[in-house]
Order: sequence, then C-alpha cells, then structure tokens
Amino acid sequence: MAGLSRRRFLQGLAGFGASFLGGCGRLPLSSGAKAHVVVVGGGFGGATAAKYLRLLDANIQVTLIEPKAKYITCPGSNWLFASLTSLDQLTVDYQALRDRYGVKLLVDSVTRLDAAQRRLRLASGQSVSYDRLIMSPGIDFRWDAIAGYDQATTEQFPHAWQAGPQTLLLARQLQAMPDGGLVLIAVPADPYRCPPGPYERASMMAYWLKQHKPRSKILILDAKRSFSKQTLFEAGWTKHYGYGTANSLIEWHSLADNPLLQLNKQSRVLTSEFGDQFSGDVLNIIPPQTAAQIALQNGLTDSSGWCPVRPLTGQSLFDDFIHVIGDAAHYAPIPKSAFAANSEAKACALAVTSLINQTPIPEAHWLNTCYSLIAPEHGISVAGVYKLDAANAIMPVKGAGGVSAGTDGEAAALEADYTRAVYRSLMADAFG
Repeated sequence: MAGLSRRRFLQGLAGFGASFLGGCGRLPLSSGAKAHVVVVGGGFGGATAAKYLRLLDANIQVTLIEPKAKYITCPGSNWLFASLTSLDQLTVDYQALRDRYGVKLLVDSVTRLDAAQRRLRLASGQSVSYDRLIMSPGIDFRWDAIAGYDQATTEQFPHAWQAGPQTLLLARQLQAMPDGGLVLIAVPADPYRCPPGPYERASMMAYWLKQHKPRSKILILDAKRSFSKQTLFEAGWTKHYGYGTANSLIEWHSLADNPLLQLNKQSRVLTSEFGDQFSGDVLNIIPPQTAAQIALQNGLTDSSGWCPVRPLTGQSLFDDFIHVIGDAAHYAPIPKSAFAANSEAKACALAVTSLINQTPIPEAHWLNTCYSLIAPEHGISVAGVYKLDAANAIMPVKGAGGVSAGTDGEAAALEADYTRAVYRSLMADAFG
C-alpha cells in the first residue's frame, strides 16, 4: 500500500473506533434522556451509528429500527462461491447493541415518515417520535434498465447483491452447471454498492470452477470502461486463472458503448443495443441501484436517486433533523462500501452528539479500505482517507492510503490474511 505502511494503516483502523471512548463496557439506559435519536437500518452504517451514539453520550436514548432480527453481511458473501464461508458465518445479531450499549431494538419496518412531526409509523402500527433521525436504509434496485429483468425474475436469475437466499441460489446454480458451462455476470455502471464486488465474485467463482469444473468460463459484461482495482485483479486472474489466454477461466468485456437492453427469460439471452446476444448457463445480472425505497418515497433523494447530504454532519439537504449515511447517501468520492458506511456513521454520531449538546462539531475525516480475495491465499486492497476542503466538499487526503504494494506470493498471502482480519474487525466494531 503506497504512502502508508500496512501495519500502521491497520493500527489506525483499530484505533479509529477505540479513540471515540476509552471504555466499552455495559452502558445503562438513562432515565432522564436528553434526546431521542432513532436509527433506521441495521447494517454497518446504522449499527455503528447506534453504538457510537451511546458511547459518546449515554444520556442520549437510541432506538434502532431494523426489519430483520439478524443481519447477513454483504462483505464476505462472495467467499461463499468458493466454499470458504457459509451464511451462518456471515450472520450477526443485535444482542451486543442491546445488552452492552443500551440500544433499544425494534424489529419492524417503517411505513411512513412524518418529517413535520418528527414521527415514524411502523408496520406493526407503532408510532415512534424522534429528536433526530439517522437513516441508513441501504440500496434498492432500478428494474427499468434491462427489459424483461424485474424483481420476480431474480428467482431465476439472482443478482445476489443483498446477501441471503439470493446468494445461496446463485451458488447452487454455479454448482449445478455442467463442466464446460458459461457464467455471465452483468455489471452496472457506477455508482453501486461495493465497486470491486463483481470482480471478487468472478474470482471466487473461478477458484471453485478451477477445482470442480475446469472447462467452464466466466464472462463479465461490464457497463463501464474500467473497474475498481482493475490492474490488481487482472494480474491475479493472469496468475491463477489464465487470464488473457485462450483457456482463461475469466473474460472481461466493456459494454460502455453497447449497453445490455433486454433479457429473454425463456432462451436465457441478453441482447445489447447493437444487437449482440449473450447466453449462458448461469446468469448473474446485477441491476443498477438507487437509495432504498423509504428514502425515495420520502423526498430524501435528488434526481440521481441518491441522498445528498452535508458531509460534515450527514444532514439531508432536505431536512436538518434527518441524517443519511451508508450506501443510500451521496458521499462521493468515497465509494459505497461497508467500511465507508462504518466511517460515515462515526462522523455522523459525533455530529449528532455535538448538535444535541450544542457544542462545536469536530472536523470530519473518513476512512475507506476495501479488500478482495482473488484466491484464498491471494488478497488485494485499496484504501483512502478523506477530508473536507475549503468549499466543504469531500476530497482525498494526498499521500494517504494507496493500493496493494505487490502481487508476489508472500505479499498476496499477507493481503489475504488482512482481508479476513479487516472483516472480523469491522464486524466487531459495528456489532460487537
């Protein structure tokens, strides 16, 4: 990783969470709460925000609203295609947030947001008021990009871009495919959740196919001209999967000027604007994305489909008492990733605590690091540090972060170890 040693960077990641508060013991619910903050969405952004609000000020009452009692992480889910993990190993609950930090958990869904009254209506019929609201609802999908591909069709051609049953379905389709079969992975244009994700997925699938169905092939049809960590991925594919040769397990093709427009479900054929047709035994179509429906339906998005915010506080440009973090929010150039959501949540928790206590809002910094596995013993990464410039726009910190330093055996193996270690650390920081 250029500009920053790996050990120092990982030490910084570990210290980033701990620096907010020295003790991480059990925090009682305050009987005289000074404010009530409601967090909607229990992923990496929402869980981290709820936890750190309580760490920063135990007199703030925090309620986390999440429709699922357990959360399956998208980070690590590609490893399932290489038989390196299971859904059980990717699943976490919210017990620590309740028991250690005093976060109130409502396993429920928000059906209505009354911003004027600062009140949420839930599917159960319950009504919850808030002094400040943090929205971390994640993504939804645009079903208008490819004719013939809609939500119902995902039962036949899974996107698996929200970890869970779709991930298992896609893995089973891969395993059932005949040797010599073809996997098509259709990748959307930016922005979308986890920019390197499709290419790690192809890597993990290729690893499994190399062992079990070596005559097979993966064809990536990309709406972009280039992709995240492309040089590193291609070097790894060359090393492990014959990339660039006639027998390559992986092929990548840019369709930036020739987008996919139609799916014929019966013939399993994708057709592009120029009339090119692509068919495969397994079709993994990843749709273009937007902020979750709750954000769209309640006027928190702009014409891009994402939620514009004031980066220092995470406040919505449309409501000063609503903060938006994670994949739904527009924090560009910070990518949409679990690590970025965790970092945005901490900055937002600091800002919300400061606003409630009427104290100066600290200067904001954000971190992102993204590790990917090309093979079980070959990892790659990119990392960045961000701050606000004089115009209050987010900009990368010059000389901070970087990419993997090398792709030789020892360096790649270390990166693979770091990949798993960072995942465990991120899980512990958000949910533990």
